[in-house]
Amino acid sequence: MSTKEFQGKKALVTGATSGIGRAIAVRLAEEGATVYVTGRRAELGKETVELIEQAGGTGHFVVADVGDLDDVRKLVQEVGDVDVLVNNAGIFPFSPTPEQSVETYDKVFDVNVRGTYFLTAALAPAMVAKGRGAIVNVSSVASQLGSPVGSVYHASKSAMDGLTRSWALEFGGSGVRVNSVAPGPIRTEAAVTQVGEVFESFVEVVPVGRHGTAEEVAEAVLFVASDKAGFVNGAVLNVDGGLVVA
Repeated sequence: MSTKEFQGKKALVTGATSGIGRAIAVRLAEEGATVYVTGRRAELGKETVELIEQAGGTGHFVVADVGDLDDVRKLVQEVGDVDVLVNNAGIFPFSPTPEQSVETYDKVFDVNVRGTYFLTAALAPAMVAKGRGAIVNVSSVASQLGSPVGSVYHASKSAMDGLTRSWALEFGGSGVRVNSVAPGPIRTEAAVTQVGEVFESFVEVVPVGRHGTAEEVAEAVLFVASDKAGFVNGAVLNVDGGLVVA
C-alpha cells in the first residue's frame, strides 16, 4: 500500500471557503495532510471541512480575514506550526486608474500582499528551524499581463511573485521552498460573477480552447508543495492553458 504524499503533514490554506482554495484544501487532505482552512465566511468554511471529511481527510476551519493583521496574528496562534502554507486568499475588484478609490486600493494590497507577507513572516521561522517546508503563493497570470481596468489587481499579483522570488532565496538554503502557482481563467463562481462576459470571452484566446478548473490549479499546487518538486524553488508555474504565450 503506497503512502500518501502528505501523510503526517499539516497544511494551512487561506481563502479556502470556495473555489480554488477549497479545491486545494480538499486535494491536500486526500493526500493525507491535516488541513486548516481559513476565510471570512464561517458557513462556507464548514462546508469545506465537510468536503475534506467526505474525502477521508481531516480538516479544521478558522474564521479569519487575512487583510486584518489582528486576525492574522490570531490565526497563527490557533494553527501553530505548519509544513505547508498556501497563500491563496485574494480579492479582485477592477477599476480604471482615474476612478480607483484609495479604500479599494488599500483593501486589495491588504489582502493580496500584506496578509500574505505577515502570515508567511510568522510561520516561516518554524519551517526554517525544522529544515523543511513548502510555501505556495497562488498569484495569477495577471502578474505577467496587463488590462485597462485591472492595474491594482495586476500590481498586487506581481508583488506576490516578487515575494516568491525573494523568499526562495531567503529560505531556500534552510530547506524551505517557495513557489508561485499562477492561474489563468479558471471557472469559479466568483470569477463568473465578478468578471462576467469578459471571463467568457477568454475561451477565444486561450490556446487549449476552454477555461480551467479549480481542481487543475489544486493539482499544480499539490505538485510544487510535494517532495516530487524538491528542486523547484522560486518558480512561477502558470496554469493558464497557454494564455500568457498566446
